[in-house]
Amino acid sequence: MIHQTWHDRDTIKKVKCVHTDAKKYIVNHALTPGKVYEVKNETEEFYFIIDNTGKVGGFYKDYFEDA
Repeated sequence: MIHQTWHDRDTIKKVKCVHTDAKKYIVNHALTPGKVYEVKNETEEFYFIIDNTGKVGGFYKDYFEDA
């Protein structure tokens, strides 16, 4: 139940969004290219960040680079 405490967790690292060109999903509503986001959790494929909506969302790592 880690997802219930993500807002309060320490930031693992910061990443910068480099693009929002998604093939399958619409991410330009939740991400802004050039903006730096705080990573709350990380898996092999995804970063879990607090996005532009104020909620924690999981996004593919290829949208980001280390800040």
